[in-house]
Amino acid sequence: MTLDQQVIDGYFNKHDPAPIYKRQLSHQFEQYILETVSSAKRYDVIFYKFKCTHENDKQYAEPLMYAVHRHFSDKKAERLKDFAKFKQRNWILLALGIVVVILCQGLLPIVLSEDQKFHTGLSNSLDIFAWVLLWHPIDELIFHWNPHLKEILLMEKLGTAESIIIENEKRAVANNDPLRVVA
Repeated sequence: MTLDQQVIDGYFNKHDPAPIYKRQLSHQFEQYILETVSSAKRYDVIFYKFKCTHENDKQYAEPLMYAVHRHFSDKKAERLKDFAKFKQRNWILLALGIVVVILCQGLLPIVLSEDQKFHTGLSNSLDIFAWVLLWHPIDELIFHWNPHLKEILLMEKLGTAESIIIENEKRAVANNDPLRVVA
């Protein structure tokens, strides 16, 4: 990412009058960051690389990093709330399903006598109903929780990632700077 007065305004919401470190990130900039790190694995380290063409462009690095960290920390909090709702909803559905199955499987034999002919058909229908009723919450709790945790971890990484400032190569070579970073 380039740090420049003209470019940095594109990183933020144009309608937000707050100071640069408190401004909202633009949707395009957020999507750019998310697409860039979409192939990151669980143990990969994420850095933000900023290219500065002039010495005075470095002043934008810290406020931009503060805004990015705050943005992704807020996104992480939203993802944690969504994950808590996901777990709560599926546990409640599972508990309600078990209660309905127990009531149907426990009360039906008491109400109906076994000498009635439709008892077997109704019993088999209730077995199928029980499987259908319990299938979705069990499936969600066993197989669909990992994407939530992956998003939470990614938001954590983006909210705490460090920055690397890459100076203009021409200026670094001209100054014979031994600490230059070549991209």
